Amino acid sequence: MCGIVGYIGPQDATPIILNGLRRLEYRGYDSAGIAVIEDDEIEVRRDAGKLDRLAELVNEVPLHGQIGIGHTRWATHGEPSARNAHPHLGTSGKVVLAHNGIVENYKDLREELSAEGVEFKSETDTEVIVQLVDRYLSLEMSFEEAAQRAISHLQGAHGIVLLSTKEADKIVAARIGNAGGVVVGRGEGEMFVASDMPAILEHTRQMVFLESGQMAVVRRDGVEVSDLKGEPTEFEEHTVAWDPVAAEKGEYRHFMHKEIHEQVRSLTDTIGGRVDFDSGRVHLEQLNLSPEQAKKINKMFITACGTASHAGMVGKALIERIARIPVEMDIASEFRYRDPILDENTAVLAISQSGETADTLAAMEEARQKDAILWSIVNVIGSQAMRISDGYISMQTGPEIGVASTKAYTAPLVDVYMLAVLLADLRGDLDEKRRCELVSDLRLVPDLASRCLDREDEVEEVAWALKDFSHCLYLGRGINMPTAYEGALKLKEISYIHAEGYPAGEMKHGPIALIDEDMPVVVIAPRDPWYDKMFSQIEQAKARGGIVVAVATEGDEVIPTVADHVLWVPHTPWMLSPVTTVIPLQILAYHIAALRGLDVDQPRNLAKSVTVE
Repeated sequence: MCGIVGYIGPQDATPIILNGLRRLEYRGYDSAGIAVIEDDEIEVRRDAGKLDRLAELVNEVPLHGQIGIGHTRWATHGEPSARNAHPHLGTSGKVVLAHNGIVENYKDLREELSAEGVEFKSETDTEVIVQLVDRYLSLEMSFEEAAQRAISHLQGAHGIVLLSTKEADKIVAARIGNAGGVVVGRGEGEMFVASDMPAILEHTRQMVFLESGQMAVVRRDGVEVSDLKGEPTEFEEHTVAWDPVAAEKGEYRHFMHKEIHEQVRSLTDTIGGRVDFDSGRVHLEQLNLSPEQAKKINKMFITACGTASHAGMVGKALIERIARIPVEMDIASEFRYRDPILDENTAVLAISQSGETADTLAAMEEARQKDAILWSIVNVIGSQAMRISDGYISMQTGPEIGVASTKAYTAPLVDVYMLAVLLADLRGDLDEKRRCELVSDLRLVPDLASRCLDREDEVEEVAWALKDFSHCLYLGRGINMPTAYEGALKLKEISYIHAEGYPAGEMKHGPIALIDEDMPVVVIAPRDPWYDKMFSQIEQAKARGGIVVAVATEGDEVIPTVADHVLWVPHTPWMLSPVTTVIPLQILAYHIAALRGLDVDQPRNLAKSVTVE
């Protein structure tokens, strides 16, 4: 979850690291710290709270050096405080570490080290790693050897970055398991290390992504990669196309607001180059899917977490309806624990914005071990999920900085729609007329999204009416049942209003007991095959005194007569309607949170990339 940045080169490391941490603060903002080697000594500045507090501390007590590491933390062990902030120093003061992950056996290691006389200065699991490295450095091992020996004791998944005054011409970085990425960037006479690309994109586009079980020794003039036993390993250097300017807020107050409005472009880019409207065909070359492979698939699983899991629920409905392949949707954190039945005729599709979500990567590993066909839908090119897949679909959204996902939700909705059409086409299950109709509908999507955004002022008015409530119920049915889940998640994530999404048919089986004048009910009721059923839900909620907010299709003259507020969406082909019905719910959550004066981009207790289990 945490953000890590490292630098070695001719420049002052401090401003480079601080600026890189700002681009990673979405990964954690409980505390932050920086360490540089200055005059053969390690200087550390750390503080609790967001990065601005660290920046103030560095301004008051400057530090300068040409090699350093920084960290922004999402707390797992030990409260957010200066003493628990990274980077952590070893007892000798000769080695310092920043870490992303959880040391699952840290209690045993801590007891072992304490028995040797080590006095711990923090409550974190992380400190045992730096104390282990310190132990082995004291035995006159090289820096790399000490790191390797220390890592050999660790259980769990980790991203680790180390500096030492004993060999102050290098940064040592390692990746173990699925705790998050370690990216090495190559510049001109300088090198960069980070846990995610946005931190270093303004300096370089040349990236090396460490695989699990790899260690990098980074010097000013390049990088060497080995396994954790020190054996050299071949690696590939990627050229990344993202523009760092895309990670700036520009005219918008919050990244989330900017990213909501970027959906017209991201949806255009998602479709562009993949759809031939003249022939009525979809092309997903990076999926590496042949007709023979498509025909042998007799079952699919979609696995994901959080917002991505809601996209997966829509994907289940689309693939079953269009491609006629049975699909199970599994929350990734539970997938491997239920021992799923997989074989070479099963396809597993993982959805992850970051491509580094630990639970999703673990689910993918389960699929790999059972010989399933493994696909992913990811936003981050070069991410672990992309690299371990047999084929992938890129979301084409560009960087998403706001913790609450928006454009990286609607893009996968279109991706799974295109996948469903492609599967059906390759399997011979679509006649040409139907295939062309489905493909033609994709042409409408960017404009439909734009029309939703044009109604933002109307949605903001509803936000004023709802901002002081403490609870909210979201109801959806059919393909828009996941929209209810996603709308509720957006509200609770950033406004801290308790919200629950339910299948509308389940309301009478319990949740209806909650409905009164203090419980607004958001009903997703476009003109789709479930419209009459949803209208009945509105009437039932009104009969219990509930305040009803309806997401409805433009031109509907009936729903305004029963709902208290209406969020209008344009008429949309029903299988693509989750793209449009969710946009007003994103806008609604955003404005409610902003009106409540909350930190929209960095909501409490959350992080963008969940790289711990």
